Amino acid sequence: MKKNKRKRAVDKVSKPAKQVAAVSDAFQNVAARTGYGMPNLLNATSYPLTRQSWDFNKLNAMYRSHWVVRNIISAIPDDMLKNGFDIVSDITPDQRDRVEGCMRRTGVIERIREGLYWGRLYGGAIGVIIIDGQEDKLEEPLDLDEVMPDSFKGLLIVDRWTGVNPESELITNINSPEFGLPKYYDITLSESRVENTMRIHYSRVVRFLGAKLPYMEMLAENYWGMSELEQVFDELNKRDNVSWNIACLTFMANIRVFKMEGMEQIFGLGGEKVVEELYRTIEGMNAIMNNNALQIIGSNDAYESHQFAFGGLGEIYDRFMMDVSGACGIPVTKLFGRSPAGMNATGESDMQNYYDLIEKEQETRLRPVLDKLLPIIFTSELGSVPNDLDFNFNPVRRANEAEKQDLGSQQTAAVTQAFTAGLISQKTALQELQQSSKRTSMWTNITDDDIAEADDDTTAVGETGMQGLFNAKPPAADK
Repeated sequence: MKKNKRKRAVDKVSKPAKQVAAVSDAFQNVAARTGYGMPNLLNATSYPLTRQSWDFNKLNAMYRSHWVVRNIISAIPDDMLKNGFDIVSDITPDQRDRVEGCMRRTGVIERIREGLYWGRLYGGAIGVIIIDGQEDKLEEPLDLDEVMPDSFKGLLIVDRWTGVNPESELITNINSPEFGLPKYYDITLSESRVENTMRIHYSRVVRFLGAKLPYMEMLAENYWGMSELEQVFDELNKRDNVSWNIACLTFMANIRVFKMEGMEQIFGLGGEKVVEELYRTIEGMNAIMNNNALQIIGSNDAYESHQFAFGGLGEIYDRFMMDVSGACGIPVTKLFGRSPAGMNATGESDMQNYYDLIEKEQETRLRPVLDKLLPIIFTSELGSVPNDLDFNFNPVRRANEAEKQDLGSQQTAAVTQAFTAGLISQKTALQELQQSSKRTSMWTNITDDDIAEADDDTTAVGETGMQGLFNAKPPAADK
């Protein structure tokens, strides 16, 4: 008992508080002036916040005059859209053709490409969804029930510096994929020196952004992104200066040296007229000089020619090209049109990484745009939106002829095997072969009429191969 009482008494004694001190975890060598905070060339480096996306005049000048900049802006959007997408829905071939015809007629794919261009160049752009007959309802939410037949007329692309001003009111609906973004956009267009301002609801707008930014920086950019050129500018500047310096060095490929006896005395004591006469003599000698002419000099004079060595300049230039390529995320072979360099180099690994980037950009930037546009297009053309409406992007990389042949053979064998086993009907098999024709260039002659007349029964037809697929008949009715 006494021992327990003493223990409780000790526990009641207050223990001294632990001392908490800040610990600097960094390397520093004062004697060598290296490490954190030391006065050396490395620590003199800083990264100021320039926000070059605000200088739209510079962005315009670079885009108009620089071919590398144009490739940086256009390469990724072009590859995102070049192979298109397939609509996945239980609709008839005629309905599919009508939807695709509407997209061609309104040029919506080209407008999306334009929006991606200006979003990457300026940091932001919008596409106003044009619906005939709703010019006086731009401030109201878009209602698909009010979209009349053949009323979708495409997109109007406006970049962030052409009179687009997001309002401060934000979307508060947490179910909206655009939650937290501006609810309205004020667009000011100048027509015949008369400014016309429109207030447009976000449901009638598709957004195109440049490089994504943290929230505070996004607020500074008025809910836009950053120009893709801002992170490339320094590397591009270094590459351009190296290129210009190499170009200037070519004028020094052959350096001619003329040694004249007594030239110091002529310049020092000869007077102005004597110096002018010497200049005229040298100019005359230089004027008659060519590959077949003589060079006349004095007996004590000397004429020499020296060649400039350009070895190593190409490797230096290649390093700066690689820096530009890494900054924009586009391989050198794609950005500069260069063939792969190095022993056994094919460039396939670089291009595969690039294709992975394109697929990511399609999912994060292009899919939200199409998710908003396709229901409107379907309603305008077909009167309603299918419940199973979806779409898949076609592969970015195009297969060569050998790869197409292998892929087509595998696809055909798989479809035939599933059909003969009774897993799919003749109609489904023909649909699969027709859809695969875009990727394999095989079975392009299967028409919609062939599919409509095909049997929809899934009864196994046995090991009959392709003959059974194209000759299958509905089973006879029981008598």
